[in-house]
Amino acid sequence: MGQGAGAGRVVVVMGVAGSGKTSVGRLLADALGLPFAEGDAFHPAANVAKMSGGTPLDDTDRRPWLDAIGEWIARAAGQDGCVVSASALKRVYRDRLRAAAPGVVFVHLTGERSLIEKRLAERTGHFMPAALLDSQLAALEPLQEDEAGAVVDAAGPAARTAERAVAALRALGADR
Repeated sequence: MGQGAGAGRVVVVMGVAGSGKTSVGRLLADALGLPFAEGDAFHPAANVAKMSGGTPLDDTDRRPWLDAIGEWIARAAGQDGCVVSASALKRVYRDRLRAAAPGVVFVHLTGERSLIEKRLAERTGHFMPAALLDSQLAALEPLQEDEAGAVVDAAGPAARTAERAVAALRALGADR
């Protein structure tokens, strides 16, 4: 697909830490000819400090983060569209993003716990410690049938996962 193929389309690549949201999101954005934003960049400093210290965020902590992402995707939806990575673990978080950009489609990256743990252990330079994986898995509410999106296996290289994501979006008619 060339530039503009995803005009107005907003895709949120979601999942727990270590599922590959950033790597896959960048590749997916390239494939769709859309800008990409790393959802972690929208966190207020207080959230980063809290997570760096090993404390999970609560719903109150996540509101300003979700609102900042929501503002960005709302602007992008009025233009060419975008791809953004965001854990979006709970339905209420996804509803908040949908309120900002009603046509948003979610790509939920999933993987075996052992795969996620391995990726987190190998990751360097990220504020999210592997110790918070349990809290993320406990909070995770998978996509429901009435939510626009697809579940994509994150096993293997990011490029292969991105290919599966493009195919899933194509099957939904959400690749343009």
